[in-house]
Amino acid sequence: MGKFELSKRKDGEFQFNLKAENGEVILTSEGYTTKTACLNGMESVKRNSVDDQKYEKKVASNGKFFFNLKASNGQVIGSSQMYVSEAGRDNGIKSVKKNAPNAAVIDLAN
Repeated sequence: MGKFELSKRKDGEFQFNLKAENGEVILTSEGYTTKTACLNGMESVKRNSVDDQKYEKKVASNGKFFFNLKASNGQVIGSSQMYVSEAGRDNGIKSVKKNAPNAAVIDLAN
């Protein structure tokens, strides 16, 4: 099963990474000013990760592929790593769909 790791950045903001069973980061959040907001972001990922319509497939200026997961309001709640192929990106989306809904939360921000 995947897991969310909540951490505090050097700038004082909170963020989370969703990790697959193998420990690979498959989705990273933006910074949140409060831990509560970060926890709400994780819940949003859990809810929205099962909906194909919430994934925005993108190509970076360097030609690599990535995706954003969006909430119902259209706000980006997580971004993937860069992939060398469309197939890699699509596998990343499958991994988020598999791992996010029941992922445990590990609080590393203490």
